[in-house]
Amino acid sequence: MDGIAKVGLAAELLAHAERHGPVTVGLAGAGQMGTDLMVQLRLMPGVRLGAVSTSRPGAARETLRFAGYEAGDVVEAGSPAAVDAAIEAGRVALVADFRTFCAAGRIDVVIDATGSPSAGTRIALDAFRNGKHVVMLNVEADITIGRALAAEARSAGVVYTGAAGDEPHATLELIGLAQALGLDIVAAGKGKNNPLDFAAVPADYEEEAARRNMNARMLVEFVDGSKTMVEMTAIANATGLVPDVPGMHGPNATAEDLAQVLCTREDGGILTKPGCVDYSIGRGVAPGVFCIVKPRHPRVLERIADLKVGPGPCFALYRPFHLTSIEVPLSAIHAVMRGVPHMEPLERPVAECIAVAKRDLAVGETLGRIGETQYRGFAMVWAEARAAGGLPLGLAEGGRVTQAVKAGDKLTYANCAPDETQEVTQIRRRLDAADARFA
Repeated sequence: MDGIAKVGLAAELLAHAERHGPVTVGLAGAGQMGTDLMVQLRLMPGVRLGAVSTSRPGAARETLRFAGYEAGDVVEAGSPAAVDAAIEAGRVALVADFRTFCAAGRIDVVIDATGSPSAGTRIALDAFRNGKHVVMLNVEADITIGRALAAEARSAGVVYTGAAGDEPHATLELIGLAQALGLDIVAAGKGKNNPLDFAAVPADYEEEAARRNMNARMLVEFVDGSKTMVEMTAIANATGLVPDVPGMHGPNATAEDLAQVLCTREDGGILTKPGCVDYSIGRGVAPGVFCIVKPRHPRVLERIADLKVGPGPCFALYRPFHLTSIEVPLSAIHAVMRGVPHMEPLERPVAECIAVAKRDLAVGETLGRIGETQYRGFAMVWAEARAAGGLPLGLAEGGRVTQAVKAGDKLTYANCAPDETQEVTQIRRRLDAADARFA
């Protein structure tokens, strides 16, 4: 294998490392995604893990050992200077506070893998203040205040980007290909990986989560549809595609008939209009992503049909996989080497993911995290969510129920109060006030 020449991005990355040293990453979060990244960054050429912020240094040490580091390769650091010294010695620094590595000169780019909108906000803002690029693997934070974070990054002269490997960016790659070829975009989205159960709660998934080496709450975030709603909202906000109906259709369309289902009624499908985001629960689509396109000229339609892509008049450009956290370092590399994001939200609001009650909620309840027992995500067109006063999913955690809410009802600013002490809430309030011009 050593005789195979490096090509493409790998060759570019090695050349960059020879001139400037490896791209050095500060990782916030050592959970499931953080574990993947600690392993993956050890395997890639021209990029390295410089520091990890974690409240459990013992567990992080064990993960780094599993990733291939020796015990002496990992040190605890209490200051930015100590982080820099560790990196200069070829070691990985463990820090209790992300601000320690954000202020370190040897860190080039920060990856947020916390999954918490509140934590992700604080991490991104501190990274920007210290001149660091940010890869936001935390899609929940991005759909809540991504536009504000992107603006802050531009002001600081750094990059704010969504993460490669996750479905939103994988879908954007197909959308960009279709647009470059002059094909009309009918719809885009993903296949849903896990069986869909809107009422799922962690207690029912402990065994499966343990079998899959996952946190049960995180697994439920996928099963109850929240993650799908979040991801489709992120695609919408980066492209201008919209949910066709509240909650989207989510048809049982297979890989073979996807383009004949997620197309407009005019072409025999279920959409009321072109330009939509949606997902499928049908066989053979997950874990892939898709972009449904329609050629503008009969010659192009004839050629694509002749190439066995499908019968037309709409066709599914389909990527049958996404590599989640394994691909995330590519966005860090892209930000550092090229100074541009892989994915960022538009400057105008497009879609919103609000919270919907999974069960009856009583006055005075404090809302827990996404994927627990109280609420799930629900994607809508931004204007409709605003008119309904919908509570953004990313503001639910830590909020308080102020009026009783029935299962299946929307959480709104009228029946819930978000935690106003959180910076993410304060930034979102400012965004909402500025967005009045779009209403």
